[in-house]
Amino acid sequence: MDEAEDRMTATYLLDTARQAGLSASSFLIDEIGWDGTRFLAPDGRPLTAVFKLYPWEWMVREEFGKHLTSTAVVWVEPPWKMLLSNKGLLPILWDLYSGHPNLVNASWHEPKDRKARVRKPLLGREGANVTVHSPDGDLSTSGEYGQEGFVYQDFVAVKDFDGKFPVIGSWVIGHEPRGMAAGIGIRESDIPITTNFSQFVPHLFE
Repeated sequence: MDEAEDRMTATYLLDTARQAGLSASSFLIDEIGWDGTRFLAPDGRPLTAVFKLYPWEWMVREEFGKHLTSTAVVWVEPPWKMLLSNKGLLPILWDLYSGHPNLVNASWHEPKDRKARVRKPLLGREGANVTVHSPDGDLSTSGEYGQEGFVYQDFVAVKDFDGKFPVIGSWVIGHEPRGMAAGIGIRESDIPITTNFSQFVPHLFE
C-alpha cells in the first residue's frame, strides 16, 4: 500500500478485528502466496478471510486471479462488488428504468448539445478523473483512470452548506435479501466533486 490513507484504513480495521478477538495480521497484496490449492499468508498460514483495498478489477488480471473464486477464502468486499463499482452499470440502469426518481440520466456517449453534464471513468475511484460541465463553469479532477472509457450523466447540483458539498453513503449488512442498511457516512467536499480528501464523518443508528 503506497497511500497513507490506505495504510490508515487497513491499520484501523486490523485493530478492530483484534479487539473483536480475531487473529489478524496485515501484509502487502504481493506477499500473498499460492500453494496450488490455497492462498497463504507470508508465514505460510492458509488465508480464511481477507479484507483488501486492492481493486477486484486488478486482482482478476493477476497471475493467480483465476483461482480467486475456487477457494474458501471470504473476501471483504466480495467479488460481486465489481458490478457495483463499475460506472458502466449507470447507463444500463437508466435504459432499464428510465425516469426513475433514484436515477440520473446516463449514457455511453457525450451529449451533442452543451447541456450540463458529468463525465466519469468506468473504473474510477474517489472522484479521480471526473469532469463537470455546469452552469457555474467547468471543473475537473486529476488521476490515473479513464483508459477503460467513460460514461456521461446529467449534472445534478449538490447543495452547498456553508461552502461544503455533502453526500451520504450507506452500508448494507448481511448477504441475504433481508440485509439491513445499518450505517451511513457523510463526506463533505470543498468542491462539487467528492474526492479522497473530503471530510468524513461516520454515523451509527441503534
